[in-house]
Amino acid sequence: MERPICFVLMPFGKKRNGSRHMIDFDAVYNNLIAPAINEAELQPLRADEELVGGIIHKPMFERLILCEYAVADLTTANANVFYELGVRHGLRPWSTVLIFAEGSRLPFDVAPVRGLPYQLKDGQPSNVDENKRQLVTRLHEARGARADSPVFQLVSDLNPPDISRLKTDVFRDSVDYSVKMKNKLAVARKQGKKEVQNIEKDIGLISNVEAGIVVDLFLSYRAVEDWESMISLVEKMSPPLAATVMIREQLALALNRAGKDENAQNILEALLTERGPSSETYGLLGRIYKDRWEKAVKDGNNLVAKGLLDKAIDAYHQGFEADWRDAYPGINAVTLMEIREPPDDRRFQLLPVVQYSVERRIAQGKPDYWDYATRMELAILSDNQEGATKSLCDALASVREIWEPKTTARNVGLIREARERRGEIQPWLKEIEESLIKCAEKK
Repeated sequence: MERPICFVLMPFGKKRNGSRHMIDFDAVYNNLIAPAINEAELQPLRADEELVGGIIHKPMFERLILCEYAVADLTTANANVFYELGVRHGLRPWSTVLIFAEGSRLPFDVAPVRGLPYQLKDGQPSNVDENKRQLVTRLHEARGARADSPVFQLVSDLNPPDISRLKTDVFRDSVDYSVKMKNKLAVARKQGKKEVQNIEKDIGLISNVEAGIVVDLFLSYRAVEDWESMISLVEKMSPPLAATVMIREQLALALNRAGKDENAQNILEALLTERGPSSETYGLLGRIYKDRWEKAVKDGNNLVAKGLLDKAIDAYHQGFEADWRDAYPGINAVTLMEIREPPDDRRFQLLPVVQYSVERRIAQGKPDYWDYATRMELAILSDNQEGATKSLCDALASVREIWEPKTTARNVGLIREARERRGEIQPWLKEIEESLIKCAEKK
């Protein structure tokens, strides 16, 4: 028999608890929450992939209203979680369980609503067996229809809305559809542009499709470097989804790759005006200036090229200053400072800061391709051949999309060419560059 669905509202990835330690919320979900839900004979469904740029969309409301049970993790006082909890408490008299990391600073006292604390050590669940037992008990109580919403506890004669069984069944079918579609897109990405395009044809009217699926399709086009399809897909999205920061940033990336760099620049500059400095937005703007610089060099416009290179360095530098935890704009700034003629001496101050940033990301667990690729570029810039080779192996083992090693190979090539112009011949750089290119060709 199908188990009732338990919707999980919580942060995802790694987040700081205020100014305190970093918490791995994926570990909290995988090691504590999901196992407890399964042990309580419920089916876990996590909210994280359904949130796109902070927008609360129709499928999210359906989950909040129609899921029979819910667990809300209040740790970090995440605004989205509290908003969703308010919707849930206003519509469901019972079946919502609150949890939080012990020692968290919460905006209100959870004692009246029986919040359940759990313990952490080094950002990971530490008292798993006991906390899981406690959460299972709370879920069993919720299944006993004990009122836990303060709205229905404190306001007498308040009747919850009537949710028809038919609507609930349709909702469950849509959840299954989402999982199947994500799996289909994962397969299509490996087969190329045509297969991803065929999936879009099968989906139908994009503006009516669940936002999570649309975003997955959007990023699948990015994975296969189908920039025109990315651009056209945005025009078919619902206006609220198309207006989110993530969609606009990735649209700018696609426009730039498709040769429409002025449109891309306008989008990014509008985002900076609206939202202020951002490592991601400045990083994408830096890439636009970098591409223009390369074109000017190719066309022999040396004075224009010099000015564009300085603009690219400045954009990447500002991006790293906006968030030192994001090493991407930092490594690009340092690399372009090395390529510049004469080289920019600021790279000596910036390089160790970028090094610290990426090492912290790797040490915190679950490093990705870009972490290892950044570490490799830093080793190259420090003339550390052994370190660069080791990080190259780690990066090649972590490649997800063909454009990743292609981008890194391009950077390595730029460093190699700049050094060769100065009379510094380093054959090992050519070997690294070729290894990255071969990897991209095999994907």
